[in-house]
Amino acid sequence: MIRRDIRAARWWARVFAQRAAAREARALAKLHGVDGVPALLGWNGRELLRGYIAGQPMQQAQPRDPSYYRDALRLLAQLHRRGIVHNDLAKEPNWLVRTDGRPALVDFQIAWTRGRRGRLFRLLAREDLRHLLKHKRTYCMHALTARQQAMLQTPAPHSRLWRATGKRLYKLIARRIFGYWDNEGKGRVRD
Repeated sequence: MIRRDIRAARWWARVFAQRAAAREARALAKLHGVDGVPALLGWNGRELLRGYIAGQPMQQAQPRDPSYYRDALRLLAQLHRRGIVHNDLAKEPNWLVRTDGRPALVDFQIAWTRGRRGRLFRLLAREDLRHLLKHKRTYCMHALTARQQAMLQTPAPHSRLWRATGKRLYKLIARRIFGYWDNEGKGRVRD
């Protein structure tokens, strides 16, 4: 079991921590029964309890078997069918390679949980897929199809805008204020 206690956050960040935990609880509740997603064990507004999935983060396991990516595509399709977009799949630590070699997903704090599958949903779901393909390109490039390679070359407009504007501010806040240096598994890399 994994326990996230909101009271452990700094006093000024508790509101954000509470909202993120509530969003994760909503996503996990909607994904109940999906293999490869932690089970929601409890949420009382202060403490989030979720199941533990044994495995290694992608950046450690470095999955090179094409079957991992086929299974990961199926897992993403299940999320999207249930109206959930993860929104944070660029980070390798959010992808696990379970002890049996199959994929799992964790960290649903910024997931889209509204369930409406309109234009914005489809745009965000495509970015989930594109981020998976970026990891496939890193660890299993030979298995990319021509269609997948084309998708990698065309990020969504909001993704291009984010990289050109907001990402630098996000990194400044995350690193300077929160001391968080996640570089999608690359360690402390300054850019």
